[in-house]
Amino acid sequence: MKLPYSEKVLEHFKKPRNVGEIEDPDGKAVEGSPACGDMVQLTLNVDEKTKKITDIKFKSYGCASNIATGSIITELAKDKTLDEAKKISWKTASDELGGLPAIKAHCSVLAVSALREAIRNYEEKHGIIEKPEPTTEEVVKNRLRHVMNPLTGLDVIRTNLITDIKITGDEHRVIEITVDLPVDHQFANNVREEIKEKLEHRTDVEKVIVNFNE
Repeated sequence: MKLPYSEKVLEHFKKPRNVGEIEDPDGKAVEGSPACGDMVQLTLNVDEKTKKITDIKFKSYGCASNIATGSIITELAKDKTLDEAKKISWKTASDELGGLPAIKAHCSVLAVSALREAIRNYEEKHGIIEKPEPTTEEVVKNRLRHVMNPLTGLDVIRTNLITDIKITGDEHRVIEITVDLPVDHQFANNVREEIKEKLEHRTDVEKVIVNFNE
């Protein structure tokens, strides 16, 4: 049976590049969820002077396309400046792989989203985002659209898993978020860590508190 993948997709699936996780990375992102079938974690290190990505690694949960796009994205981004890496699109990744089946195009979107979120994570940690916007409730919701509901595979905002968002303070904001999950749920800690990862490095955020159901 002929598989609906190009030779390059199969090559990167069988022998993916840059697999793993950087310990204490400069930037990190997780996109997708095991519940929806595909997930990519991406970690990277950046040269502070040149702003070039000096090392980048990925971990993947999913199909051949998911693994191949994670692999090709890391190859495309390595040794690029942050601004150059931001210009890498899902179509760039797909074309580099010789194309993907239409039903698997979302895999390249997922990998590119992970790259851009990891870069954003780095920029927020280092306070180098140009004209950072204040952390409002709408900003919080937009950031949390990248956190998956483990029960559905869709994001926590679209599925109403977040039941309350409170923001206090001005220059040093405290964000308190209530999640509609039992505190002892097997994925509660994962959700907590992902929420904090998306918010706590913003320049005007002092603390992020995540509450669950008792």
